[in-house]
Amino acid sequence: MHAPILLVEDNPDDEALTIRAFNKNSIQNPITVARDGQEAIDWLFGLGAHAGNENRDRPVLILLDIKLPKLNGIEVLRQIRANEATRLIPVVMLTTSKEEDDLVKSYSLGANSYIRKPVDFMQFMEVVKQVGIYWLMLNEPVQN
Repeated sequence: MHAPILLVEDNPDDEALTIRAFNKNSIQNPITVARDGQEAIDWLFGLGAHAGNENRDRPVLILLDIKLPKLNGIEVLRQIRANEATRLIPVVMLTTSKEEDDLVKSYSLGANSYIRKPVDFMQFMEVVKQVGIYWLMLNEPVQN
């Protein structure tokens, strides 16, 4: 059984493309989707609607958008890195933001990577494929 990937994405098209790219490239990890920042925090820490689920497998990778409803990706990243149980999980900021401030804040708070989503369908598929290959096949994660 593979550890899950947490995809934090509010755009249904980007969500579908990301899942499709992982499936097309035979990435076997189950993908859990949180559609806003608060849902991501609740899922990670077993809060709100996810109360009682805090002992599930930690994600092997978090793909985190920045522009999210309720709680933005920068704040989600801040909370992930502040918690002992989640601080070492690789977090890839996968965003349309071209703001230099978002880039600097992301790395300052401990993002492992910052990738701007391509608008082109084929380029987007290739980016997700490369993210999957690197973070799920090549990278050596810390075992929780």
